[in-house]
Amino acid sequence: MTVLNSTVTEFILAGLADQPGLRMPLFFLFLGFYMVTVVANLGLISLIGLNSHLHTPMYFFLFNLSVIDFCYSNTVIPKMLMNFISRKNIISHSGCMTQLFFFCFFVVSEAFILSAMAYDRYVAICNPLMYMVIMSPQLYILLLLGVYVMGFSGAMAQTENLVNLTFCADNLINHFMCDILPLLELSCNSTFINELVIFIVVAIGIGVPIITIFISYALILSSILRMHSTEGRSKAFSTCSSHLIVVCLFFGSGAFMYLKPPSILPLDQGKMSSLFYTIVVPMLNPLIYSLRNKDVKVALRKTLVKRILS
Repeated sequence: MTVLNSTVTEFILAGLADQPGLRMPLFFLFLGFYMVTVVANLGLISLIGLNSHLHTPMYFFLFNLSVIDFCYSNTVIPKMLMNFISRKNIISHSGCMTQLFFFCFFVVSEAFILSAMAYDRYVAICNPLMYMVIMSPQLYILLLLGVYVMGFSGAMAQTENLVNLTFCADNLINHFMCDILPLLELSCNSTFINELVIFIVVAIGIGVPIITIFISYALILSSILRMHSTEGRSKAFSTCSSHLIVVCLFFGSGAFMYLKPPSILPLDQGKMSSLFYTIVVPMLNPLIYSLRNKDVKVALRKTLVKRILS
């Protein structure tokens, strides 16, 4: 990675609250969010790993979604919690760029894992008899490899793009983490090319998965509408509903933050949007899949019974 060309040796994170009286309540609030996120995602990872009947392509992708959400939350929340109880929220250049890299890696990876899950649902509903043939281990491992390659590529492009900026005097980041737009604001040279690169990378990282998901669900809807059985339609809608909720939460908040110019969305409002997709979404994902999925609930019940009896 290129060495940072800057006179600034460290950044100060503004965080969420200027008022000292709010720091401890916010600390305990986000600590609660973090604990739920960790327990829910590790619980779902363990549940899928321990139950052989969940070893299917659908749950293979769900397993990886929980891994991504778990790592994603650990990239942002521990540093945020430390900032609530420390006097000065300092982060070094290398620490800032490392956080930015992993943040971008997990965001892009999550976008593409959601598109892979949409394709899996398309095959399951539109080609049920050929599902196990089409979704072979070779294919879903290849899809997963593509997810992480795109995540790594997007993270490298964004980090290299920002690491070459010159930061002169002001080192106060108006955010609770090292995010792209707040760092751009601190640059003392022209950022037009950097903004163009960011827009292209974000458009690919969000646009390609959204198009894939849209096409998959258009074909799924067409297939459902041709079904004569009401029970069949209900089951098909049920298998897609959890994924659609997760997709709307993740892409809705992400697009709201990054696909609007900063003049339309001030950074203070952007922080609120960032809170949603960096903290709330990784916490809700495993809960949505656990509460709305019969297979997961049955597996959880069996696992708990085994643990109690053993």
